[in-house]
Amino acid sequence: MTVEVIKAEAVTTSTPAVVAPEDPMKAAVVEETEKAAAAAVEETEKVAKSSSYREESNFVSDLKEFEKKALTDFKAKLEDAILGNTLLQTEKPKKEVKETKEKKKKEKEEAPPSAEKEKETEQTVKVEGEEATKEEALATAEEEKKEEEAPAAEEPKTEEPPAAEEPKTEEAAPAAEEVKPEGDADENEKIIQECEAEKKEEIAADAVAVPVAEEKTEEAETEATPVVVEVVDREISLWGVPLLPSKGEEGTDVVLLKFLRAREFKVNEAFEMLKKTLLWRKENNIDSILEEDLGEDLAAAFFTNGVDREGHPISYNAYGVFENQELYAKAFGDEEKRKHFLRWRIQQLEKEVQKLQLKPGCVTSLLQISDLKNSPSPSKKELRVAMKQAVGILQDNYPELVARNIFINVPFWYYAFNALLSPFLTQRTRSKIVVARPAKTTETLLKYIAVEEIPAKFGGFKRENDYEFGGESEVAEVFVKAGSSESIEIPATEVGGTLLWDATVVGGEVSYKEEFVPTDAGSYTIIIQKGKKVAAGDEPIRNTFRNNEPGKVVLTVDNCSGKKKMVLYRYKTKKTAA
Repeated sequence: MTVEVIKAEAVTTSTPAVVAPEDPMKAAVVEETEKAAAAAVEETEKVAKSSSYREESNFVSDLKEFEKKALTDFKAKLEDAILGNTLLQTEKPKKEVKETKEKKKKEKEEAPPSAEKEKETEQTVKVEGEEATKEEALATAEEEKKEEEAPAAEEPKTEEPPAAEEPKTEEAAPAAEEVKPEGDADENEKIIQECEAEKKEEIAADAVAVPVAEEKTEEAETEATPVVVEVVDREISLWGVPLLPSKGEEGTDVVLLKFLRAREFKVNEAFEMLKKTLLWRKENNIDSILEEDLGEDLAAAFFTNGVDREGHPISYNAYGVFENQELYAKAFGDEEKRKHFLRWRIQQLEKEVQKLQLKPGCVTSLLQISDLKNSPSPSKKELRVAMKQAVGILQDNYPELVARNIFINVPFWYYAFNALLSPFLTQRTRSKIVVARPAKTTETLLKYIAVEEIPAKFGGFKRENDYEFGGESEVAEVFVKAGSSESIEIPATEVGGTLLWDATVVGGEVSYKEEFVPTDAGSYTIIIQKGKKVAAGDEPIRNTFRNNEPGKVVLTVDNCSGKKKMVLYRYKTKKTAA
């Protein structure tokens, strides 16, 4: 009996096991970093298939009392700022004021000395004239005293000689008091004392004249610090949502809550953050950035594809593309190129925001996935600096945009890099980070994303421009215990039909084969796919088989590892055209 073995046209794509590159760690990677890495790995291993996180509610009724109060205060403060035209009011930075002072001082030193000298001459003449007048008044007063004291000296008395003969001024006063002359003696004495006092004051004033003048000038300049006032339109908005609370737009609370949550419901800090964001957008023309043509060279590095289990758009950062030296140089080659890269990244953020619905009860944030497979190490300074700047822009100007940030295919060096980057992240941002090693990538993603929405290169069923499976094909799962095997049977009852299936083994490290078993016991089993090893990181299996008789396709998974494995699969029958 002749047996015809029909070999299906397999479109199975197998990718070699991904081994994370272990760069030699420098002496800087200490024991604390290794402990942090171990803790992160242990946490990753606890991941299970479930939807364990939900976006925080944006309904005011669901807020706690202190959160409601903070939102009310924030809205009142914002309303006053917009109506009072003080929202975008800023003072010149101290650095600019200092530079202005130094510039003025330099100009003053370099200016022609003629004007200053003339001014000093006039002041000197004026002072000398005043001193001459005071000396004349002093001399006149002394002469009058002598004339008044003269008669007193001619009278025969046994007292001491007349005070007029004494040259000391201190003794002239008692003598005058003894005589008690009528007229202007007291007034003259008063004038003398005032002149002496004024002279002392002038000497002291001359000693501190220059420092005081400079101090007053600096105080005046500080008090006169320029205040930049931007005219605020009452229709001012952020991401298409009006900010004026009295307009009653339902999206206003959603936007304001993002800033409040980013600053732990501290109203003043949230207000300053919003203010800085608006100024940053104005200075960098962010509202018109979507109209700019910044090219598509980086499209493979940053893109949005699909949604997670909660409906969040999924944003992918594929850093492995920068392994291409030409693309790396084009993105980070010099300062100008890095600026272009950051602007392109901001444009992508604005596109991602457009996919959100900033209303209560709707999806208002993203799920971000950062793939570090083949990513350049942190030793690449240009990439490291650019990423730090990008993270800063995201944190400062797009609060609560990311619901979760999942790092997958993480190499060992990431833990050291994360230890360096962590201080620049807020506690709230750090709490949103999930880390997965290459062997745990698919398992981790399944916690947040359905397998139909996970790209094939990450172990899911989603392929680019693939329309074979629609919503009618459900995904089933089978668990294979350690040291055992399981068989998945797919019915093929329609003769001449073509069976199509997808299968993925979460965690890999199993043996896999495919067979067609006819219903007729007299027919022979047909081998579709010989037994092969499936490793962690391999893309899912897709295959087809056209049957000429009724039967079933059997997928056999042999788990030789010491851990339980999960197999996800789906299938459909394609009818033959008449």
